[in-house]
Amino acid sequence: MWQLIEHMQWFLLEKEFDWVQGMKGVPQDARYHAEGDVAIHTQLVLKALEQVSGYQDLPVQDQHILQAAALLHDVEKRSTTVTEPDGTITSKGHAKRGALTSRSLLYRLSAPFRIREQVCSLVRYHGLPLWALEKKDPQKAVIQASLQVDTKLLAMLASADVLGRIAPDQQELLYRIGLFQALCEETGCWGRPYPFSTAHAKFYYFKREDSYPDFVPFDEFGSTVVLLSGLPGAGKDTYTKQHYRDWPVINLDDIRRAHKISPTDKSGNGTVIQLAKEQARAHLRAQKDFVWNATNITRQLRDQLIELFVTYKAFVRIVYIEAAYKKLHQQNNNREAALPRQIIEKLIDKLEVPLLEEAHEVVYCLEP
Repeated sequence: MWQLIEHMQWFLLEKEFDWVQGMKGVPQDARYHAEGDVAIHTQLVLKALEQVSGYQDLPVQDQHILQAAALLHDVEKRSTTVTEPDGTITSKGHAKRGALTSRSLLYRLSAPFRIREQVCSLVRYHGLPLWALEKKDPQKAVIQASLQVDTKLLAMLASADVLGRIAPDQQELLYRIGLFQALCEETGCWGRPYPFSTAHAKFYYFKREDSYPDFVPFDEFGSTVVLLSGLPGAGKDTYTKQHYRDWPVINLDDIRRAHKISPTDKSGNGTVIQLAKEQARAHLRAQKDFVWNATNITRQLRDQLIELFVTYKAFVRIVYIEAAYKKLHQQNNNREAALPRQIIEKLIDKLEVPLLEEAHEVVYCLEP
């Protein structure tokens, strides 16, 4: 049983976590948050959560997950809040940045992977139940969220978020959450991931704007590409030797060493990537399976590579490898090309764990 802290009392939270102290004094627009700053709002959300319908009936572990998400849901308003020229106060992007912060904090606190990622997804999507119907494609928005987070828990967090504020539109917002539930139920993703027929159907749906979730494309693949993802020192080389010993491996570290390019040389890294892509194209044209071994810790970088692979009709499997925080640093120190500790810490803060929608298959290889 995991919990962030044994007693969710505010004075204990402030004493334990400096990021809780950082919520004090972060302003909010009084039209929507007449209760006060982010610290006051978060305390009210935690109290409101216990009153949300269905919360008390949840398994205790799910209650702890929701408590952690409620505490963290606005953690990055501290870095995104601005006062506009007309006097309004906004915090655009706080949910996305808050998810990254939640991951780095919980990773360093050794929270179990699946619990940690559920908390991060709740933080990332905590506003979706309020605005789902205003999305360009509401159905796709809820299907995408359902692959990452339990939509029932998401609705509970959104309800607590609404009840933990003083605003004239409170009832309207609660009504929107009801519409979100109806949309999820109608779509088939209320409290469960959307059940795609095949891996390719899932991948195709998110890659094509004109696709439908029940459409099953014809599986016609050339090679299989294994795209590794993980922080330096996580164990990607070891995993490759254990599972893909006989496959060609495109290893960016090997290319750097061969051309004497430092990992911190930004211009040199561009050369490394181009050389690696040329190797990849040769394998793809020959329809030969191979492994791409690099950190690939951001969605943007992975998307660029996957776009290249699928152009040649490859089946793409992302394998995300993670080691516990302390072991990560130990293993990095034992590497031939060890990175400075401060670099590893910066990479942890940028880590975006691969999502199920990103490739045909996503495998999570986690240290017990």
